[in-house]
Amino acid sequence: MSVRDPILHSVPIAELRPTQMTVGYREVAAKRKRWREVADKDREAFLGSHMIPVLLGPKKKRYVIDHHHLTRALQEEGVESVFTTVVADLHHLEKDAFWVVADHRAWVHPYDAHGLRRDVGDMPKRIEDLADDPFRSLAGELRRAGGFAKDTTPFSEFLWADFLRRNIKRKDVKDDFSDALNEAMELARSKDAAYLPGWSGPHEG
Repeated sequence: MSVRDPILHSVPIAELRPTQMTVGYREVAAKRKRWREVADKDREAFLGSHMIPVLLGPKKKRYVIDHHHLTRALQEEGVESVFTTVVADLHHLEKDAFWVVADHRAWVHPYDAHGLRRDVGDMPKRIEDLADDPFRSLAGELRRAGGFAKDTTPFSEFLWADFLRRNIKRKDVKDDFSDALNEAMELARSKDAAYLPGWSGPHEG
């Protein structure tokens, strides 16, 4: 890339490729609500300040490496294009090499809705194909409620989701999210969670 190339690229959401297999649909719904609260005159500025980081992959396809929830929410709200910024240009690599690099740089999270690692060949091809992981929604809500601190560790909320998945029944999350959140809060304060990014320590007293 030369310095004259634009930093921002407006790209149709339909052309973006995911680098993860799931999102939390409750998280997506919350971001849809936030978008609806943005005044029409402020929407372009909002999109400009929420650039979607991408990798330029084989055949110059753009692979989203963050903000999957926001991208999905905007798509569901009828937004056709978003601004992207290229984090790394890997378009010259063969597909297998591209995924190896992405994996080693923590730019890909090939785990399904049950927390099982899958082959990158199983990765959804479109943002709209991302599956729901209710534990990812629970982890996001847990962080907002103060259960753990925001952390720069890649996919930190997926690590929390995996921890919660091993300790709370999926049925409980779907049947009573509030109860599941209370249970998650107790778990988050336990020493069992001490290995997780953003752990805030046990309850005092």
